[in-house]
Amino acid sequence: MTKQDAQQRIEKLKKVISHHRYLYHVLDRQEISPEALDSLKHELYQLEQQYPEFITIDSPTQRVAGKPLGGFKKVEHAIPMLSIEDIFSEKELRDWENYLEKLFPNQTFEYFCEPKIDGFAISLIYKNGVFITGSTRGDGKIGEEVTQNLRTIESIPLRLRNPKYEIRNTKQILNNKFKILNSFEFRASNFEFPPAELEVRGEVYMEKKDFEDFNKKLGGKYANPRNLAAGSIRQLNPKIAASRPLKFLAYDLITNLGQKKHSEEHQILKELGFKTDLGKVCNNISGIVYYWQEIAKKRNALLYQIDGTVVSVNDNALFERLGVIGKSPRGIRAFKFSPEQATTKVLDIKVQVGRTGTLTPVAVLEPVGVGGVTVSRATLHNEDEIKRLGIKIGDTVIVGRAGDVIPDIIKVLPELRTGKEMVFVMPRVCPVCGSKVVRKPGEARHMCTNTGCFAIQRENFYHFVSRPAFDIKGLGPKIIDRLIDEGLVSSPADLFKLEEGDIMPLERFAEKSAGNLVESIQNSKNKVTLSRFIFALGIHHVGEETALDLAQYFRDINKLKIASKEGLKQIPDIGNVVAKNIYSWFRLKKNQKLVDDLVEVGVRIAEVELPRTRGSSTSAIYGKTFVVTGSLESMSRQEAHDKIRMLGGHPISAVSKKTDYLVVGTEPGSKLEKAKKLGIKIMGEGEFLELLY
Repeated sequence: MTKQDAQQRIEKLKKVISHHRYLYHVLDRQEISPEALDSLKHELYQLEQQYPEFITIDSPTQRVAGKPLGGFKKVEHAIPMLSIEDIFSEKELRDWENYLEKLFPNQTFEYFCEPKIDGFAISLIYKNGVFITGSTRGDGKIGEEVTQNLRTIESIPLRLRNPKYEIRNTKQILNNKFKILNSFEFRASNFEFPPAELEVRGEVYMEKKDFEDFNKKLGGKYANPRNLAAGSIRQLNPKIAASRPLKFLAYDLITNLGQKKHSEEHQILKELGFKTDLGKVCNNISGIVYYWQEIAKKRNALLYQIDGTVVSVNDNALFERLGVIGKSPRGIRAFKFSPEQATTKVLDIKVQVGRTGTLTPVAVLEPVGVGGVTVSRATLHNEDEIKRLGIKIGDTVIVGRAGDVIPDIIKVLPELRTGKEMVFVMPRVCPVCGSKVVRKPGEARHMCTNTGCFAIQRENFYHFVSRPAFDIKGLGPKIIDRLIDEGLVSSPADLFKLEEGDIMPLERFAEKSAGNLVESIQNSKNKVTLSRFIFALGIHHVGEETALDLAQYFRDINKLKIASKEGLKQIPDIGNVVAKNIYSWFRLKKNQKLVDDLVEVGVRIAEVELPRTRGSSTSAIYGKTFVVTGSLESMSRQEAHDKIRMLGGHPISAVSKKTDYLVVGTEPGSKLEKAKKLGIKIMGEGEFLELLY
């Protein structure tokens, strides 16, 4: 091969390799295998070693090159990299638009919305189409040069693509795959290529799965993908950055190539070879809110972390005229998702009495938005938890809530104390009935000693009528409270003795609604299974799974009533404590009377559930634990649990290392993220139905 032949081969190889890099890292598709691409890279490397005079800085072989740096040079940004002001509600969004309209009356505002990726902001400078300098945001005015590290990221083009010759079927790629909706189709021929100088801004990020895998290798050193991405870019040795699965997503074109709108910049960036995100033009606030809601639904399914959407005035000239206030442009806002953690104050600590007599301290909070809802209460569990947290009334705390999990106090911020905070002490007497409170040796809970405590009575009623128990529709806590207060019921069995005339005199009850409630109560008498009946009794430590095990073992409530402790311990998963609780519960005369009274008022226990072993022991469900999150279209969550049990599986409520499968419906909660971290098998509703049928 002559020198001229080598030079021509090198140039062709560079173009072909860059083309396939673009397909894979920007368009997420490939025309040749990774092995074939590696072979082309190897040939290019060998030729460049033989003819080093033909090595250029935009060559794919130069992505990892150079010795470790002694430090980073400072880079001044020609146009400051400003921050974006956050908003968290539709009201704040409308307030912002009202503010803009006051600045420019009679002006029509069009907006561009895009997901706010949680990454590390950087700036890229290209000269004559070649990547020259990359820098961090720094303080917005001066950043650090990290060019060598950024060269290692495959989704950052070392040379810009020429849209006039290299882009094919642009309209289909941009409008269909990436759903960028523009009122004007910007064409590559509108600007001179290559531009003498070009600045692009975006985020270096790491996909969630890559982060989880790589962070494990580092011993869990980093808290989230953004921290790991930032830490990787600020390594002095570029080979460290090259070893990490970093990606780049462009969102801003600083150089004027004739674009009139921000939405057009995304199209140009795509044409020049950059990966950009989903985006949409919205003509009003309602459109923005709808887009925000849709992105929120897809949030957990996205490959990378986002914490909201970015909303900007789409007209670039108007955006510039709006100017800057402080460190943030007036024409842009970050419409954030409600945080899963927030700070608030503890206004008081109150004690609730549960159906087993357990006293639970609950923090009364200054209302705060967390995880999409307003939180004003958070459980403190028990006295030991209060001591662990070191919490006092009046403290500023971090409260967390993810998905459908009950709010928790995560941490106290003692450095914000004023000296007026008060120590909380568990009460010595029940706050409801005034009876003595005790804490048994070896247990964390405080208990009311009065088994007839009003609070215990009410909680038992709430439990009895709940969905996993008798499932009496229309009979909620407020109605139960009225029935108890009016002396109409003192035991769950009394519910089945109620007549329309008993309920009609109560406030807000008409003849029809009273009749409907009585009918609902009577209907529940004939459809309760033995496991639901046992669960409804409210025996301490007997949940749905244990109740099902008891029902399938004894198959008759009368046999369970006379079971010995040793006999109970023969059942798998029932240990000494649970066996003792069940045995002791049935030894009390008042509990025996409750069971007898329920049978006497006409409760007919339906056929006992078929044993778990109905399914084949070789099936994917038999012996496996399942968690269901989100809403299923074909059945309720309770029905899904029942079907899993009938086929020998175990439905549980919380994701843990022992979980085998997570079934995901629409709008899943935080269980999906936890399952991904633990490497648990995740399946959609369709796959779940295939297992069932």
